[in-house]
Amino acid sequence: MAATSDTPPDGGLKAWLSVLAGFFVIMNSWYVYPSVSFLIQSADKHTRGIIISFGIFQTYYVSTLNLPPSDISWIGSLAVFLLFFGGIISGRLTDAGYFRTTTTLGAFLIVFGCFMTSLSTTYWQLVLAQGVCIGIGNGCLLTPMMTVVSTYFGRRLPLAMGIAACGSVVGGLAYTGMARTLLPTIGFGWTLRAIGFIQLGTLTLAMVVVRPRQLPPKDEKTLPVVDFTAFREPAFSLFVLGSFLSFMGVFFGFFYLASYARDINGMSYTESLNLLLALNGIGFAGRLLPTPLAKLFGTLNTFIALILASALAMYTWIAVNSTAGLYGWTALYSIAVGGVQSLMPAAIAVLNSDLRNVGSRLGIVFGAIGIGSLIGSPIAGGLITAGGGSYVGAQAFSGSVLATGALLILLAREIMRKKTRASFWSKV
Repeated sequence: MAATSDTPPDGGLKAWLSVLAGFFVIMNSWYVYPSVSFLIQSADKHTRGIIISFGIFQTYYVSTLNLPPSDISWIGSLAVFLLFFGGIISGRLTDAGYFRTTTTLGAFLIVFGCFMTSLSTTYWQLVLAQGVCIGIGNGCLLTPMMTVVSTYFGRRLPLAMGIAACGSVVGGLAYTGMARTLLPTIGFGWTLRAIGFIQLGTLTLAMVVVRPRQLPPKDEKTLPVVDFTAFREPAFSLFVLGSFLSFMGVFFGFFYLASYARDINGMSYTESLNLLLALNGIGFAGRLLPTPLAKLFGTLNTFIALILASALAMYTWIAVNSTAGLYGWTALYSIAVGGVQSLMPAAIAVLNSDLRNVGSRLGIVFGAIGIGSLIGSPIAGGLITAGGGSYVGAQAFSGSVLATGALLILLAREIMRKKTRASFWSKV
């Protein structure tokens, strides 16, 4: 394909096929931690635990492996860390022209890791299969696919990213339904293998339909693995730091909502299952709502507002003490956090004017997000343990890091606004 200009076409068959590919990739990567839903029961007549999202994975693993929650949470946190941090390498490889090799490796590792998880019986087997193998696979897929989508869209980028992000909702709901239907009859191992076959089919389709956009070449010898020159831009540096802090707190609700519902609100396993299903279902609105808001108020403005809304959700969670209130809170949290996740790649693109290095910039921010995600949930788990089972400290911590992250990104937005001499109310 001949080289084209940097101006994105903002539509067309190849552009929307890249969105479809991104949908399938997010369905099989981002959903896993924290949105993947499983229902796990033992083979004997006694129910050993119901697993929804990694929060329920934690409950099951704590009961079967006899390990504290802070240890178990490292499995999910490690996978989230590698999902994002792997983008530093995979984003650079995408910019260098190795998109196909990187994403094919990622798809293989995700499917392979799922099958290996189905055979795991010890803590370290789960760490290697779920945490490391699937995590690296996710890291090889997410950043390259989001990079390709970013090169095809400009004005419509929030819409494209929102549609692709809905894959996490579909993955959570679809795999939950599979687990609830199959586990009582074929058990945990074969349920995971069935999910693995669905992953194989959908990821293969994604690899077939996606077509990276050819951009004007850049001298690859001048491009390091990590583009540290990006940190010379104050706005970008503040955005990276703000993203790091925000994602220390953004996943806490996904990881711990089910256990909170049971431990604090006294809900049954089945009721907590329905609550997580609601969290996944409402996510559709959370991922699509930012599109019209970003068009009206600007991508960065909307992104900052959604992070602040997520912080507000964390603080108000402290006061929730009824089942009805918890469902209402879940709706607020799902919409706010879903919007943060779907707008993140578009917000990064706003700060980057050169599409030829968008993969490297996306990878750097995703790397910071990965570190924040890695340490955020274990810190929250440690605060819960230190508080004797109280969630207040962890909720306050998550809300505070989200609010601080939003303020830093707001400062980055102001630096960018003054650099471009735009008005305070400009749509950035």
